[in-house]
Amino acid sequence: MERDGKGEHAPGSARGEIYRHLHRARDFCGKQDLARALGLSMPTVYRNVRELMDMGLVGYSGEQRATGGRSASGLAIVPEARLAVGVSVTDDRLRFALTDLRLRQLAYKAVPFAPDAGFEELLARELERFLDENGADRTRLLGVGVAIPGILSAGGRRLLFAPTLDVRDVRLDGLYDSIRYPLHVDNDANCGGSAEWFIRDHQPNMAYLSLEGGVGGAILIDNALYTGQTRRSGEFGHMCVEPGGLKCSCGRSGCLEAYCSVRRIHDEGYSLPEFFSRIQASDPVCGAVWGDMLRHLAIGVNNIHMALDCDVVLGGYLAGYLESWFPLLQRFVADGNILGGGASFLQLSHLGSHSSVLGAACHFVQEFISSV
Repeated sequence: MERDGKGEHAPGSARGEIYRHLHRARDFCGKQDLARALGLSMPTVYRNVRELMDMGLVGYSGEQRATGGRSASGLAIVPEARLAVGVSVTDDRLRFALTDLRLRQLAYKAVPFAPDAGFEELLARELERFLDENGADRTRLLGVGVAIPGILSAGGRRLLFAPTLDVRDVRLDGLYDSIRYPLHVDNDANCGGSAEWFIRDHQPNMAYLSLEGGVGGAILIDNALYTGQTRRSGEFGHMCVEPGGLKCSCGRSGCLEAYCSVRRIHDEGYSLPEFFSRIQASDPVCGAVWGDMLRHLAIGVNNIHMALDCDVVLGGYLAGYLESWFPLLQRFVADGNILGGGASFLQLSHLGSHSSVLGAACHFVQEFISSV
């Protein structure tokens, strides 16, 4: 949860509409286009565009378009006007990403760590080092988002359960005390889902399946994150896909996480690059494990689609390796889809293995865009 703080400026209706329209724009957009699209008068457009330029948030794009008289100049937001940092906590590393207002990754770093050694002081120390190494202007920093693979309390101050970190009911006061910037802590899959939704031009409904050290998920309905009555929605990793099957980190057997997480590959004794290198070399053992993972992943995907009837997006660290195997996974999904329609609803993440760390930063980007 972010710390209390005052906004930099009071939001203005026309100014905010103009800024958000320019943020969404993918084609040429001049002042006349803004007036027409938003139903504003030209004097209102001129006045508010000038305000946004004076604030350093909007500039000329360099594009020109002939209008029959003078050429019209295109307008665009200034993405680097504000920055945000995302941090992803996994079972063996901290990942840091610096982003701009379009959620473009400007810098990235991974730092090894052991969960049982704690992470609050290490995170704070490595955060400052990361900012220094990349010359980040702290006066433009909106805040720091932290993605954690577990269930958090409503206030974000307690980590209630994180199987992959092997912790339960831990207070995060030390983290809030260590970070000197506005701070927001959330579930890693919620972060990844929010980031994917943000960069997909806000498709209204989506289920996000995160494949990392554990398996989690997020549900977005009518352009909003659905967290459930107790903030535990989207725990797709602990649906049973094989009764009596492999042991899961949660203590039960047969969970999707036990079959389709990065941890399963590590438990087999391989790093991800080594595992997929062996598959490419036709190693029969690794090939059999991967085939089993894909088949159980297809079961999980179909269960999610059956329950929610929306697109399912695969993200997380493992998703970065899925592209060449995606047609096979689609075939498995289509074979198990009793509702028909094949696997057209299944999509790969646009952000790949960095969806959760960028999603942690996304909270502050979205908050800022809404506040202009």
